[in-house]
Amino acid sequence: MVVKSSGNKFFLAAYDGAKEAAKEMGNVNVTLTGPTTPTAEGQIEIINSLIAQKVSAIVISANDPDALVPIAKRAMQRGIKVVSFDSGIAEGGRAIQLNPSDSALVGTKLAALASDAAGGTGDIAVLSATAQATNQNLWIGELKKALATSQYSKLKLVATVYGDDQTDKSYREAIGLLRSHTNLKVIVAPTAVGITAAAKAVADEKKIGKVYVTGLGLPSELERHVANGSVKSFAIWNPVDLGYTATWMAYQLVTGNAKGNLGEKIPAGRMGGIMIGPRKEAVMSEPFTFDSGNIKKFATIF
Repeated sequence: MVVKSSGNKFFLAAYDGAKEAAKEMGNVNVTLTGPTTPTAEGQIEIINSLIAQKVSAIVISANDPDALVPIAKRAMQRGIKVVSFDSGIAEGGRAIQLNPSDSALVGTKLAALASDAAGGTGDIAVLSATAQATNQNLWIGELKKALATSQYSKLKLVATVYGDDQTDKSYREAIGLLRSHTNLKVIVAPTAVGITAAAKAVADEKKIGKVYVTGLGLPSELERHVANGSVKSFAIWNPVDLGYTATWMAYQLVTGNAKGNLGEKIPAGRMGGIMIGPRKEAVMSEPFTFDSGNIKKFATIF
């Protein structure tokens, strides 16, 4: 499993799911690796090493959809099955892309969360991962579509900034938003790193109750921010399930039990059959909302 960067708790949870799947399969060894910073160059170097090791499959969350295509193609030419998950490689560079959710569902969910936090009206801003992150760009695009509807017409998107999925940069970008947009009501961060950094920034700038943070994050990392009021609610899919499902799909390709063709339903253990759609993409589930009423239960899980 190749992730965006080492130490990211979202992907550590995904790796737990991968190990669960491997245990069910038997005689399968899954390892976790990722660059120290979330760059395509770092992932290319890692994939080169995995090709040399002659691994059976690579399950990867991509830092750049296009930059990884040549090296991923090389891996596939050597007989390695490539499945991208979370943030995808462009179609020519993988057998299957497993999306954690449907992009339109995510965008609509983000708009609903922002509207709830803002009381239905006011300025909002987006703090994303990298400018090239496939999934975040799709979600932000769908968020903008939702904001253009009459339901969210009183919300105004005033800025989009990028923290590169690094805690310190995300924090600085959030501080910048708070200081440069005095009427800001909500920061929407569709990234587990960004949402925690933004919540800390709101607390440090003494903006709790004036500015709320929402987006996609992990209950274990956001429990205290929900408690202190910097986060009212947020959403995420279960990263354990995501890693589990992607690993099962890769295994089915390796064993020849699946081809990854349009309309094919690939068995994925306890997650059931996952349908392959257009562009060889599959969808796992829709995001689930967390708030003060349920976060304690899930914070102990992921």
